[in-house]
Amino acid sequence: MNTLQVDLGDRSYPIYIEAGLLNQADWVRKHIRAQQVLVLTNETVAPLYLATLMSHLEGYSAETVVLPDGEQYKTLDYLNRIFDQLLSKKFSRNATLIALGGGVIGDMGGFAAACYQRGIVFIQIPTTLLAQVDSSVGGKTGVNHPLGKNMIGAFYQPQSVIIDTDVLDTLPDRELSAGLAEVIKYGLIRDPDFFMWLEDNIDKLLARDKPALSFAIERSCRNKAEVVAADELEADVRATLNLGHTFGHAIETGSGYGYYLHGEAVAIGTCQAADLSVRLGWLKESERDRIIALFQKANLPVLPPESMDSDRFIELMAVDKKNLDGKVRLILLKKIGEATLPVSVEKELLEMTLKTYGRE
Repeated sequence: MNTLQVDLGDRSYPIYIEAGLLNQADWVRKHIRAQQVLVLTNETVAPLYLATLMSHLEGYSAETVVLPDGEQYKTLDYLNRIFDQLLSKKFSRNATLIALGGGVIGDMGGFAAACYQRGIVFIQIPTTLLAQVDSSVGGKTGVNHPLGKNMIGAFYQPQSVIIDTDVLDTLPDRELSAGLAEVIKYGLIRDPDFFMWLEDNIDKLLARDKPALSFAIERSCRNKAEVVAADELEADVRATLNLGHTFGHAIETGSGYGYYLHGEAVAIGTCQAADLSVRLGWLKESERDRIIALFQKANLPVLPPESMDSDRFIELMAVDKKNLDGKVRLILLKKIGEATLPVSVEKELLEMTLKTYGRE
């Protein structure tokens, strides 16, 4: 089994990666501190894996919350359903919350754990590729607002992350591709050898080749863990993990949460960021074309929605956590394997990408 460590002093925690982990009770039970356990999941994951997890919790006072599946339910209203259960069942501050699901469940579960009685134990069991390689690691939690994605939340680290690669067997092809967008991101921002490996092995990942998937998950988690350990609260290098996300979040918000999967919107946004990087004279055109080609091979969209014009993009991009003094700041690329810290870009150049990339 691969075990990685996110080094954050007294908030450090392990990431376990192995096929079949969900069937091994010890990896769950060892991180539970008291009798009360709440399992948060959704209507898609519950029929597949909830019974297995609950069988490991015999002897505990275990309760469940099952939410609808989808980004459109990542709201304060649905967050309250978690608090309702915690309060009605009189959960104490020694309780444990286990998030069994994808990025939405992990983000909401982490935020609920951060808020309930000012913090309870939180365990991540991610069931999508995107959650396994990105959102389950690093402690970013929160919910969406109609005016902006992930604008209400907190940094709150889990007690552990338990990644069972076998759960990807039931993942729809579209969700698998969406996860690959975040995998590709690590190659672009800091790991050019991994990017080249992905160019050579993307077909194996799409075919769910177990050794290839395990390697990609471990390499992605290692990259994420190193970045988080260096900059937990996103004051510096951690911001590079947001490559493509300012564009992508605008697409998700502007299209209606749930129309695009997060990874699909990030794929489009990363291609837009690459195009803008070329216009700034940093990234070579040939590198931009390699980036677009890899996303296309991963069966991901690379063109922005026709329904969003440049004015709408800029309006939505103005609601972003990286912005400063009213200026849109973006993560861009110097080359494949090297991202910038947040930079302000002249509005005219940004508009050139927004008006021409994918619209010519």
